[in-house]
Amino acid sequence: MPSAVLPASDVPQLDTAADLLTLLRDTTTEPRPDSQLEALALAVAADLPVLLWGEPGIGKTAALTQLAAELELPLTTVIASVHEPSDFAGLPVVGDDPAEQGVPMAPPDWAVRLVRAGRGLLFLDELSTAPPAVQAALLRLVLERRVGALRLPPGIRIVAAANPRSSAADGWELSPPLANRFVHLKWTHDHEVVVRGLGGTWPRATLPRLDPQRLGDAVDFARLAVCALLAARPTLVHRLPADETRRGGAWPSPRSWDMTLTLIAFATAASSSRDVLSLLVRGTVGDGPGLELLASLDRLDLPDPEDVLADPAGAELPDRGDLRQAVLDGVVAAVRERPDRARWDAAWTLLVRAAETGPRDLVVVPATTLAALRREEWDVPASIERLAGVVSLSAQADRVADRTAARTAARTGR
Repeated sequence: MPSAVLPASDVPQLDTAADLLTLLRDTTTEPRPDSQLEALALAVAADLPVLLWGEPGIGKTAALTQLAAELELPLTTVIASVHEPSDFAGLPVVGDDPAEQGVPMAPPDWAVRLVRAGRGLLFLDELSTAPPAVQAALLRLVLERRVGALRLPPGIRIVAAANPRSSAADGWELSPPLANRFVHLKWTHDHEVVVRGLGGTWPRATLPRLDPQRLGDAVDFARLAVCALLAARPTLVHRLPADETRRGGAWPSPRSWDMTLTLIAFATAASSSRDVLSLLVRGTVGDGPGLELLASLDRLDLPDPEDVLADPAGAELPDRGDLRQAVLDGVVAAVRERPDRARWDAAWTLLVRAAETGPRDLVVVPATTLAALRREEWDVPASIERLAGVVSLSAQADRVADRTAARTAARTGR
């Protein structure tokens, strides 16, 4: 006999509640660029420990869950604040002959499961509420990938999360040795993403792809970028902050510069945006040194002044004012170092282009300097007249030439 259909009033309430929960969880996704998630994914791919800083309830755990799913890695969550130091350092287990064999340190079950799996994402949550003794025990886990007598295999990646001390329950500042082992990423929420997600459509981030053809160039670029900055700014190699709170974040040291170099190489190989690179660099060496490095990277991308002088009409000028100014100043400096008529004329061609395609005020200083380099036998190019609205360069060049000739005559007695 067919089973009777129960009236709605006879359906168990928990079954109805389950149906309602199923409808609430029935959401869709849409592709959406996410700089935070891309920076996190690159750091994880680079096998560097990452620490996500953010207020409670803004989606740090959800981001880790999504990342683990995208990377097809099993996720193991360990709440650091509820564990004892021995849970990370291992518990001593006395064997048959401890004087001969020693006393091994037994690892916890979660570490054994990770080693057996051979790969996975280890999520250390609530790191800022872990007491100093637990933080000290975590040093070996984060740096050496050891838990008791076990060494975690290379396929294990480590990500931690923490709340700022102001919003953490019984929070502690991170110790400087532990903090300096992490890439620190500030995690924030996007208002539009939250609204669309609550409406039933959550974002699906596209993770970065490394280009196999760019690996060698990416390493060369990263080494050049970091070494060029530190050669010019040796005080940035190691700078321990005086403030206790800042010591618990990102700050420059040889270790963190090495992580920075790795992350620049990964971001370059993945053709990541400047926003992603900024998050990674500032998350390893701090805001001040990070911004200096970003500015140095911009200068590395500038065209060679000699290439510009060889083809001033076809050279590409940056849109950003500070970078355009650097190109113009570099070209004028190149002419000053090796002056001749053809190079002088080429520089004027470039300045005219710069004035016609960007802010005209950027041309004034390099044009004045270039005018002062004119030699008596060099005619003033006709193209200078197109800069008449910026500065009276033709007349100025003539005056400079006259003064130069007068000084020369006075020295030679003519």
